[in-house]
Amino acid sequence: MNQAAQADLVINGVSTASGGRYGNVKIDGVGTVEGDLICDDFDCNGMTKVRGSLTANRMDADGMFTVDGSMSAGSSVVDGQMRVKGALKAESFTINGLLRVGGDCEIERLRLEGAFDVGGLINAGSMNVLLHGRGKAKEIGGETIEVKRKARGPLSKLLTWFVPRFAPELKVDTIEGDDIELEYTEAVVVRGNRVVIGKGCTIDLVEYRTELKAHPGAKIGKEAKIGG
Repeated sequence: MNQAAQADLVINGVSTASGGRYGNVKIDGVGTVEGDLICDDFDCNGMTKVRGSLTANRMDADGMFTVDGSMSAGSSVVDGQMRVKGALKAESFTINGLLRVGGDCEIERLRLEGAFDVGGLINAGSMNVLLHGRGKAKEIGGETIEVKRKARGPLSKLLTWFVPRFAPELKVDTIEGDDIELEYTEAVVVRGNRVVIGKGCTIDLVEYRTELKAHPGAKIGKEAKIGG
């Protein structure tokens, strides 16, 4: 995209703008974009809605943010609540709060502190999650997967407004990766090279290639060493 050839979009207060191609998009207040939006930088504070799909090289969102279609971004940082009704694709995605995605997530580097609900699968190169509330997905796959429960602290109190008051645990059908470390996770199958099943976990089947470590209080239905 030639940024110099594209106009910027600025919304202050309560307003609606048309979608299209822009250089930089800045929204402060209550802003709605009608239609698909393509831009270099997307920065919003307050309540923002894109009635279409969003494509951005960089995104920074604070508050409540909704995308009616799918979203694709290079680097993204979200503080608050974000909902993408379609699929989510990003190189780097960091969120403190609540993430809801209707479709699949394809993210190279995912860092999440809060809660999430993904209707499809999560495919991540690295995934680091600190749960303040419930995490949910059909499947999770990646090279490095770490899921832990965050101890109560000042940030927990700030996230209470965004995160549903469910027990901080992950529910998923299948987790598959190279290096997996889990806490407070309920899954049917966990499959990996090095697998650590921590406290609060209930796993029907764990398949590992080189190493399996399990907390004494974890519940594992069956363990199986696979591969050569």
